[in-house]
Amino acid sequence: MSSLVQSPDQRRSRDQPWQRELAEAIRDPVELCELLGLDPSLGREAAAAIGSFPLLVPRGFAARMRRGDRRDPLLLQVLPEAREREVVAGYSADPLEEAAAVAAPGLVRKYAGRALLLATGGCAINCRYCFRREFPYAESGANRAGIESAVVALAADASLREVILSGGDPLLLDDDRLGRLVERLGEIGHLKRLRIHSRLPIVLPSRVTGELCSLLAASRLGAVIVIHANHAAELDDHVAEAVSRLAASRAILLNQSVLLAGVNDSVDALATLSERLVEIGVVPYYLHLLDRVTGTAHFEVGEPEARRLHRELQGLLPGYAVPRLVREVPGEDSKHWV
Repeated sequence: MSSLVQSPDQRRSRDQPWQRELAEAIRDPVELCELLGLDPSLGREAAAAIGSFPLLVPRGFAARMRRGDRRDPLLLQVLPEAREREVVAGYSADPLEEAAAVAAPGLVRKYAGRALLLATGGCAINCRYCFRREFPYAESGANRAGIESAVVALAADASLREVILSGGDPLLLDDDRLGRLVERLGEIGHLKRLRIHSRLPIVLPSRVTGELCSLLAASRLGAVIVIHANHAAELDDHVAEAVSRLAASRAILLNQSVLLAGVNDSVDALATLSERLVEIGVVPYYLHLLDRVTGTAHFEVGEPEARRLHRELQGLLPGYAVPRLVREVPGEDSKHWV
């Protein structure tokens, strides 16, 4: 009788390229700074600032950063800073009060007609501005048991039309697990759409496998894929190819960004991002004001400045290329257009 326990060699032989890339991601700020030709002292300062939110950067994403530029907009998104430890009034561990919106293990209910399923607590990159960097995934059901409970709750609520796979990043589920989940969701008759929020097509484009595109195309549910890019430099040819594969699955492709000081807080940066998104077949959907999670105050762009940038963007681009400027307010029934 064969063993159900696989050896490490057997498991590695079944790994997909994206899983190997993730396993080889950069976790040491000193190594990242050395790769970029930066002063080693910057890496040591970043290592001292990590705290409980570690650095995690796929090497393909790091390769898009400019060598020798400590203000590179991609580097700024991922490199820890001492400012993250500053205590700032108005910033908290749960700025959107999502803990109060957990309707069942693994399920968050904030808006009518749709629910958010926490497919996993992990990501392929740790963005320093992440509004869930302090989120208690273990207690909230972002695991196999939580997914099971969430599916049961979704099936019991006929008011729901859309399920949103989130996390963490739902595309960290391998194709087998994701395929089984999508199949089960497709069996819930009142659900019409499957929305997936993921940064993996940007930071780890090899994750967009043929199997992933096939399972999306085969589902009864209409697929909406919301990717997350903040700067045009993130959108290299590998990302464009991944997006093209997703488009072939008949999914609607949208992008959401966060307005970040030093990263994309200029009309030129925002316009170039929108132009590149449209070029590769993605609709610029949302431009979020920063969610005020602890440790992120240095990224905030004030609302008056955000409005000015957005008005200028409207004057430069066609309407379909201008993302909606929004802020999420805890307890409200929709995002606020700013």
